[in-house]
Amino acid sequence: MSQVLIVAAEASSALFATRLLEHWKASNRNIRSFGVGNQDMENLGFERLGKSEEMAVVGAAEIIEHYGKLKAVFNSLVEQAILRKPDVAIVMDYPEFNLMLAKKLHALGISVVYYVSPQVWAWRKGRVETIKKYCTQVFVLFPFEVAFYKEKQVACEFVGHPVLDEMDEKFFSPEYFKLHRQRYGIQDDEFVIGLMPGSRQGELKQHLGIQIEVARRLYKKYPKIRVLMMCAPTVAKEQLQELMGDVRFPYMLLKEEPLEMIHLADAILVASGTATLMVGLLEKPMVIMYKMKWLTGIFAKLFIRGIQFFGLINLILNREAVPERWQGGANPDELFRLMSRYIEEPSYRDSVILDLKKIRPFLGEKGATRRVAQALEVYFQKNPKAKLESSENSR
Repeated sequence: MSQVLIVAAEASSALFATRLLEHWKASNRNIRSFGVGNQDMENLGFERLGKSEEMAVVGAAEIIEHYGKLKAVFNSLVEQAILRKPDVAIVMDYPEFNLMLAKKLHALGISVVYYVSPQVWAWRKGRVETIKKYCTQVFVLFPFEVAFYKEKQVACEFVGHPVLDEMDEKFFSPEYFKLHRQRYGIQDDEFVIGLMPGSRQGELKQHLGIQIEVARRLYKKYPKIRVLMMCAPTVAKEQLQELMGDVRFPYMLLKEEPLEMIHLADAILVASGTATLMVGLLEKPMVIMYKMKWLTGIFAKLFIRGIQFFGLINLILNREAVPERWQGGANPDELFRLMSRYIEEPSYRDSVILDLKKIRPFLGEKGATRRVAQALEVYFQKNPKAKLESSENSR
């Protein structure tokens, strides 16, 4: 039986890892998997040594706060890797943790593949040297990443973006849009404002209160507003309800598949991350925000000097196609002003939608999960020499 270690600590990574496990199950592949993941992965037979919902932290301050738990999971992964000798380790995003783990696993002679690699092409480019040193191969999600990695002499394969596999053509049907909204009691003349505060605990603490205040002001000013609070897959609905506190305006709180929730909205206030890509692919006008603790923000500012944008949509298009605000700029006054434009200026809203239609060609074709599974087959070969030669040839 083949064994694979997977670290999927982020909500989006856990979704893509779940799809890989589902693919193996549907293909009758006898693969035992363990590592860090979510409940959906565990339901497919994945053995969780770490839980995504507990490890989704970001920034220096949050990492320090959760250091004991993260260290315990890290040590457990290394110990089990020594005992089980997995054929391959798949690390996904979560660079501070995963690059340290890759170093340890490399020293143990375990092949490490980076799937959903950090955006080293955008900021902190020096991390590519660590990836080159400790990772056998990188699966890249954007076509333009290939040239960057090849220039750095890192073995990479373009697999396309797995979020495309989640896209159903029904989401672009006016008939389905109307029926879908009717199912939730949304009237044709109501303008639905979506709130996506993030999936990490630190993001919820930093963003939730601001987003609720923006929604309160919008509801007060515009009579035909419906507010939709979207609960991330790694967050319990009850937990989000408790964090929201006493919200004194009507709202809907949903926890469904992310794309199903996004589809209901007319415009969305969204925390920076993979969620912005989902919002963009569904052609929903958005305002991207991100706010960190003061200490974390200081460190981030040092690392992102020279980078014009932080929102994934704007990074891909290389211009501010949708408004983005960071730290002090992500305040209720500014975010209210920006969201109001989508309500008051239909021509502006339409122009943003036209820009969002340009995103899809940057992501390749559907089938990323299948391509990843095919590329991983070489690591499950029982002939170590063949595995090594194949790995070297891919460099």
